Amino acid sequence: SVAILLYLAQKFKTPDHWYPSDLQKRARVDEYLSWQHSNIRVKGSKLFLCKAILPLITGQPLPPEKLEFATEELNTALKQFEEKFLQDKPFIAGSEISLADLVAVVELMQPVCAGYDLFEERPKLKEWRRRVEEAVGKQLFQEAHEGIMNIKSL
Repeated sequence: SVAILLYLAQKFKTPDHWYPSDLQKRARVDEYLSWQHSNIRVKGSKLFLCKAILPLITGQPLPPEKLEFATEELNTALKQFEEKFLQDKPFIAGSEISLADLVAVVELMQPVCAGYDLFEERPKLKEWRRRVEEAVGKQLFQEAHEGIMNIKSL
């Protein structure tokens, strides 16, 4: 939860880049964390459910038109994410990774784990993911997504 992340960042006095003390950078993090709930989270989770969970439960693939609609919705949110939040910066709040990037990458990995590689045709998004992965550490990044990456094998 976002509330828990903010609490932990402040309680344990994490490095400033995670939740910046600079008010403009913090506002950027807060802006993304508020926006993502009804955009990236909802639309990414919907696609994940449609591509992975519902077929697992029902034993049937979702009708293509429903899957296409969920994909289009996510693509619209991804375009907004790139244009409004990433722009030409390495990370959402500027030159360093923040909680906003961490929350974003976790949400975006759900559709990827369900078989929709949303990074494939988006070079800006792909580079951002690479930077986030490097900042977190490749091994930790892989460990964090290990369980969900195997969803299709259930």
